[in-house]
Amino acid sequence: MQTAALAELGLAGQWTYEAIEVAPEDFGELVRSLPGDGFAGVNVTVPHKLAALELADSASEAARGIGAANTLSFAGSQIRAENTDGIGLLEALPQSPSGCRALVLGAGGAGRACAWALKGAGAQVSIWNRGAERAAAVAAELGVGAIERVETAEFELLVNCTTVGLEQANRAEPSDPALKGLPLDADSISDRQIVVDLVYGPRPTPLVALAGDKGASVVDGLEILVHQGAASLRIWTGREPSIETMRNAAREQRHR
Repeated sequence: MQTAALAELGLAGQWTYEAIEVAPEDFGELVRSLPGDGFAGVNVTVPHKLAALELADSASEAARGIGAANTLSFAGSQIRAENTDGIGLLEALPQSPSGCRALVLGAGGAGRACAWALKGAGAQVSIWNRGAERAAAVAAELGVGAIERVETAEFELLVNCTTVGLEQANRAEPSDPALKGLPLDADSISDRQIVVDLVYGPRPTPLVALAGDKGASVVDGLEILVHQGAASLRIWTGREPSIETMRNAAREQRHR
């Protein structure tokens, strides 16, 4: 999707986007070498997001608030940390979450980013996690709520930041649509809700499939990936990429 966007912007001859695999112990050394090799910046994925924030010379409000970085940009010898995970969620939503009751499932890095972004956008956020103590600790740090028992119908926005559904989304054949592993009542999901699932694969997750059948507005993980990727590209190039071009490229790749 980044390659497609660069081509659309007329930058394909000057910019490339590539994958680099690096062990945690070599991460810092590698990143510090990249500006000298002509890199303008990098996206960072697990398990390097915390380390990316720690080695940066400066950081955005989002990166500091979330406590992790998924985007680094280089200016001379300076490294700046950003986090576009939260803005990726907000820009993928069909409407502003301001004033709505939002449930974030999961208290890992993705859950932190989503909870931080939703709170900043004016939502009333509650976090659920399989381990209640972790949910309470993250919620206290971010200034949001934590719950152990979920009443699905109470929330206008449901955001799954766990890995539940990952295996089913990557199966060759349709899977059982039951919401196993999530504290949601399937019968309480309705057309008045927005349901977001950060998990994506060749097939819809059970949550996405069920929510769609119930008439809810559905946002899948690939859509969020597209928007956070576009935000990173804006940071590096100063240009506005085509969301449609990136979306089409990402969805085409998913089905290969």
